[in-house]
Amino acid sequence: MGRVASAAVHVGIVAIPEAGLATLSGIFDVLNSLAWLDGHEGLPAGPTFQVELLGEAADPVPLASGVTLPLHGAAPGRSCDIVIVPSLFVRGTGWKGGRYPDLARWIVERHRAGATICSACSGLFLIAETGLFDGVEATVHWPYARMFGAQYPAVRVHPDRALVVSGQRGELISSGASTSWHDLVLYLIGREAGPAAARAVCKAFALQRHVDGLAPFIVFDPPREHGDAVVAACQAWLDGHASVAFPVREMVARSGLSERGFSRRFQAATGHPPLDYVQRLRVEQAKRRLERTDDPIEQVAWAVGYEDPSAFRRLFARIAGISPGHYRRQFGHPGGTDRG
Repeated sequence: MGRVASAAVHVGIVAIPEAGLATLSGIFDVLNSLAWLDGHEGLPAGPTFQVELLGEAADPVPLASGVTLPLHGAAPGRSCDIVIVPSLFVRGTGWKGGRYPDLARWIVERHRAGATICSACSGLFLIAETGLFDGVEATVHWPYARMFGAQYPAVRVHPDRALVVSGQRGELISSGASTSWHDLVLYLIGREAGPAAARAVCKAFALQRHVDGLAPFIVFDPPREHGDAVVAACQAWLDGHASVAFPVREMVARSGLSERGFSRRFQAATGHPPLDYVQRLRVEQAKRRLERTDDPIEQVAWAVGYEDPSAFRRLFARIAGISPGHYRRQFGHPGGTDRG
């Protein structure tokens, strides 16, 4: 038996040249699926989504991937219940704001009219121009977190979280790394059509909820172009000596500074206290071993500077969000260990 018709939820997906095709098309297909997954096990009667691709104008949009995308129309003047800005290709120099003023105004107007405003991955850059996320929590694809924080310091960004729901009525929603759009669409389906519908769609598409957050995916990549030559020299030394006993003490000695003075300068330059930096670097080095070798966890722990495997496991779980064994199962190469 088919689904019982009811009021559709109108969704506008913003399509601009910087938009990523995979995220945009994935969100479009999955939200539309409620209208045609008739008879799928567990899919209850309920509302469907009417999804449109909207640009600043109605003309087809040439995406960065090389595909030219036809649109349903121009966003300005369009009414919808949910606005979604998909992932955007952001260059190393940062997001150049002000290029889409009509879209930015439209997003603000939709919010004032009661719409839910969503970003996927780096789509938060465009929405952040509107100021709607100022002072609230959000997430963004982790490689962009430092850049985003510099451009939009008023947004409290958490790159380790897959989905953040903010706003007075839960109407400001952001999802993190690229495929966290899975979390976003499942949340929207669950909220609008009910948890049974979200479960059915999740199974139909084999979508992956990031229940452990995004910490397992984040690569520790501290700033190095900070202008402090003393700290930079210590960082370079630590890259090859993180496993030695008392590495912080050794860096203090190499710096010629007092322990307090070194700690203050190191944190100012890198954003991390020295001990936290060492721990994160060791965990990052452990990740590489877990990905590329079959070495026992105890051997991995010893190789990165920990004689107590239990202490290493606790530290790894705190920083990476999952255990070393879980990390290896998720990120170990399916073809076996790396060669060479």
